[in-house]
Amino acid sequence: MSELASRVALVTGSSRGIGAAIASRFARAGASVALHGRDEAALAKVRSDIESVGGRAIAVVADVTQFDDVEAMRERVEQELGPIDVLVANAGGSPVRPGPIEQISEEDWRASMDANLTSTFLTVKSVLPGMKERGHGVVITMASAASRRPHPGSPVAYAAAKAGIEIFTQDLAAQAGPFGIRANCIAPETILTERNEEQIPPAVKESLREQHPIRRLGTSDDVARAALFLASDDASWITGVVLDVAGGAVMI
Repeated sequence: MSELASRVALVTGSSRGIGAAIASRFARAGASVALHGRDEAALAKVRSDIESVGGRAIAVVADVTQFDDVEAMRERVEQELGPIDVLVANAGGSPVRPGPIEQISEEDWRASMDANLTSTFLTVKSVLPGMKERGHGVVITMASAASRRPHPGSPVAYAAAKAGIEIFTQDLAAQAGPFGIRANCIAPETILTERNEEQIPPAVKESLREQHPIRRLGTSDDVARAALFLASDDASWITGVVLDVAGGAVMI
């Protein structure tokens, strides 16, 4: 596979789970990959796995909610691998448990916004000028099924942040398209990451499985395959799309 041969990809939040799967698949498709996270040991493991099969990767520790950190990360990637051709703004998560809106603290609300929407904005803000100068680039952001449909049990702050990422990505696609840059968003449903495999009880997994027309839960590699398609030239006329990787559980 050589869909991304000679390209440089930065995948934030790639020390485990979906991000690690995307980085690994990109490397197998020929990209030089910059891994990002806060857990140095986990990053080292992903890097070692990529290099063991002949891929090229570096690992960078950074706080993507702080622009100075993001700029330093970008500069290191450019110094060690070259200009960034593909950005996957995957870093994020839900630091707040689902509950009534009035019980969400201001601190928790801001934490959810920073971890998801702000981190995506700052990463794009750093990488976009170089892509514009070079006249090409691909940006992939990460939403969630939580932002695609309302639900009384939704993690509201997380869902709102992810919905913000969707329109941010589409505005980015509209602005950056004339510069040869494509921007798309992936919205996964429940994915059996290592953490979810451990934390979701078997009965709950079965209940979730039954909610999908395709009767299984998603894997990190399901998302990684979608990301590879959107990053490749096979998707050269696709931009501004929110792609539901959801086994049919979300149909919009």
